[in-house]
Amino acid sequence: MKDILIDLRQISKVYDTDKVPVHALRNVDLQINHNEYVSIMGPSGSGKSTLMNIIGCLDTPSEGSYLLEGAEVHTMDDNTLARIRNKKIGFVFQTFNLLPRASALHNVELPLIYSGLSSQERKKRAEEALDRVKLSHRKDHNPNELSGGQRQRVAIARALVNDPSLLLADEPTGNLDSETGADIMKLFDELHNNGNTILMVTHEEHIAAHAKRTIHILDGQIAQDKGVE
Repeated sequence: MKDILIDLRQISKVYDTDKVPVHALRNVDLQINHNEYVSIMGPSGSGKSTLMNIIGCLDTPSEGSYLLEGAEVHTMDDNTLARIRNKKIGFVFQTFNLLPRASALHNVELPLIYSGLSSQERKKRAEEALDRVKLSHRKDHNPNELSGGQRQRVAIARALVNDPSLLLADEPTGNLDSETGADIMKLFDELHNNGNTILMVTHEEHIAAHAKRTIHILDGQIAQDKGVE
């Protein structure tokens, strides 16, 4: 029996823009299992970012059901959703979203602040996360002292520090040169091989090719699902 992590059933999302409804998603059914590596592709306005935001519990569907590890997301209150985003989902963004005046170590430690762990334990886990992305030697450096690739590694370490069930990456190589982007993708490959579930939005075919499964979104619907297990 497959171990389902994400279960979307008839998900639709409608935005009211100047009283004109915009259908971002239309009756999407999607299942993703633990330890899958999935890329989502589609043109601008196709609905891929909306889909990512719903899966990441950053947005709610207008219709349909979303189960995360068997739990119905729409029944959760704001505090529960905040805990889900903090503990079960790790986010990696194109723009890194690091605190500029904080060290790499402190940036990685941030998701642990509300965990109830001692400062010593938080530091230990942050150091372990930086070691996983091979950046422990730069732990005391601020983002402006790091290259783009190093900053993205800090962001990935921050996403991993709570040992989440799911790693969500939105255009993770979008602000990087091709060589640095290739290094980051090698890191994602290693993370997947070590058991991480990865869901990645990208518009680049060669980046999407790292995933074992590629979902193409068009006009708010799944147009193609290649490599489904």
